[in-house]
Amino acid sequence: MIIYKTPEEIELMREAALVVSKTLGEVAKEVKPGVTPLQLDKIAETCIRDQGAIPGFLGLYDFPNTLCTSVNEQVVHGIPTNTPLEEGDIISVDCGAILNEFYGDHAYTFEVGEVDPEIRKLLEVTKECLELGISETKVGNRISDIGFAIQQHAEKHGYGVVRELVGHGIGKTMHEDPQVPNYGRRGRGKKIKNGLTIAIEPMINMGTERVNQLSDNWTIVTADGKPSAHFEHDVAVVDGHAIKLSTFDYIYEALGIKK
Repeated sequence: MIIYKTPEEIELMREAALVVSKTLGEVAKEVKPGVTPLQLDKIAETCIRDQGAIPGFLGLYDFPNTLCTSVNEQVVHGIPTNTPLEEGDIISVDCGAILNEFYGDHAYTFEVGEVDPEIRKLLEVTKECLELGISETKVGNRISDIGFAIQQHAEKHGYGVVRELVGHGIGKTMHEDPQVPNYGRRGRGKKIKNGLTIAIEPMINMGTERVNQLSDNWTIVTADGKPSAHFEHDVAVVDGHAIKLSTFDYIYEALGIKK
């Protein structure tokens, strides 16, 4: 069952999402060769708590950390380690927080130093996929229209779209209805209505769409070992159209990216 939110609840959810956005901005300042994902994890936990919020992932389904940190061929759900990042790596940092009883859930894939042009293109296209999915999140469309737009753009560039993992509704629990696949045919699934709040999160692989799970029972990796990118925003449907509850602005400011 989809839980539609009131305008007042959506504003509370924006506050929760912005806790995560600000936290990712702080993490962005420290993503560099030699830094470990565990160090980033500690930065994130401190930042979330300093904002009066609670880490949303820590203990959720028994996950052991504040961040999911997924490096190179790791798609999502990577457990932070003490292995230093290296020049040319990419790292998806997925973060959640609870504020006002609502969850925020937000992700960005960072370049570590200078990355190969083909990897940078993967990141750019995946971010474009996210924006295209958000643009399809409007009254009159259906949930599958989001995935259709993402899939078409990714596959046009020869990339694989992960099937086993999807976006989701979000609210007072991390994962609510509806599921939001990153693939699909137009005109399928639930109608989009005002008050819908969802996390849209394309997971796009440079090669095959197929993935495997590591023995830690968390980390998802590409089946062919090629890199994967992951970007995520929380959005709400207000007055017929999607508004972003989260923002990349704090990340862009930290990285000196002008948008």
